Amino acid sequence: MTVQSKSKQRGITFFGLVFVGAVVGISGVIAAQVFPTALEYQMVTKAANKAQEGNSVVEVRTIFDKAASIDAISSVSGKDLEITKEGDKVVVRFAYEREIHLVGPAWLTLKYAGRSK
Repeated sequence: MTVQSKSKQRGITFFGLVFVGAVVGISGVIAAQVFPTALEYQMVTKAANKAQEGNSVVEVRTIFDKAASIDAISSVSGKDLEITKEGDKVVVRFAYEREIHLVGPAWLTLKYAGRSK
């Protein structure tokens, strides 16, 4: 029976495995909370693109609010939109923040901004 010296042993220690597992677990929890906000951003962008078909400010906001109610968008409403014209094209801009409570006094703040195509 031969005894290997420590210099030839390979692998990860138990504490290293626990540390890596904790980092992966915490990252997974944070990603699971961020993912729905990223999906909501895509829905807001889609609603803004649909809303630019309106001809007046009131019509644009109404179209956006209808799309927001269908897609269950709660972060932005029609009154929060900035509606401008570039040439003969209506441009709808939006910006909002989402806060995710992590632990204790720690919060993750996500700032989203976009515009119609």
